[in-house]
Amino acid sequence: MSENRIAVTKTYKLYIGGAFPRSESGRSYPVVDANGGFLANAAQGSRKDARDAVAAARKAFAGWSGATAYNRGQVLFRVAEVLEGRREQFAAEVAACEGVPAKKAQSLVDAAIDRWVWYAGWTDKVATVLGASNPVAGPYFSFSVPEPTGVVAVLAPQESSLLGLISVVAPVIATGNTAVVVTSQDRPLPAVTLSEVLATSDLPGGVVNVLTGRTAEIAPWLASHADVNALDLTGAPESARADLERAAAGTVKRVLRARPAEDFTGEPGLARLRAFLETKTVWHPIGV
Repeated sequence: MSENRIAVTKTYKLYIGGAFPRSESGRSYPVVDANGGFLANAAQGSRKDARDAVAAARKAFAGWSGATAYNRGQVLFRVAEVLEGRREQFAAEVAACEGVPAKKAQSLVDAAIDRWVWYAGWTDKVATVLGASNPVAGPYFSFSVPEPTGVVAVLAPQESSLLGLISVVAPVIATGNTAVVVTSQDRPLPAVTLSEVLATSDLPGGVVNVLTGRTAEIAPWLASHADVNALDLTGAPESARADLERAAAGTVKRVLRARPAEDFTGEPGLARLRAFLETKTVWHPIGV
């Protein structure tokens, strides 16, 4: 390699509807590493970008929720395959963003990939575990079946740039929802790389949409948006959570509140799989 070669500097963009547009506002902001060194400029998403992301997520919802659970699992496993192929890049970004040693960063990336595979395996098991055949006093069958809520706005964790991100996004789409994700404000690079993985896997465009920028600026528009069905407040600024809950109540959204000091390295459990599911109960006469 020539010592005089000029490196190709990457321009980090949003991920909306399977494409990588710049913010319509034309704004960007600097991203620095744990020591304050410059890493890149990231697009600073706006209200219009959030609206476009919601429209893309709504458009993708029918196809994604209508796919078989087995098919969704296969698609998500393919994402894990591509994640594995970019393991070293993720490890470098996590180390830079979170200020952890290389070995620790590799461990976090491995845990993130394993977490994605874990949720991929649940796609065709959720209905069995969370559904039911209900006993009734009459000549009827009664079944309760979990169904996806719709479009979920996810405010990603601010500290855990990859493992935390995957821990909140994977269960949303594993259960058939579509997502609009606001990344960690100061540590967005792993999320942008994840969007590149999603774009080059089999996941349909619009199922996951990724916005970088100021969480406090974008979150209120998603909380009040009438076509957003649910809101995950994990990465919301503590001072803004009550206002976001009130805004979400205006359109009767499901709200998953932030948990204090959530440890994403622990066993994930089923809580996030349940969070954005609704239960449909069907009655049918016996013999008809």
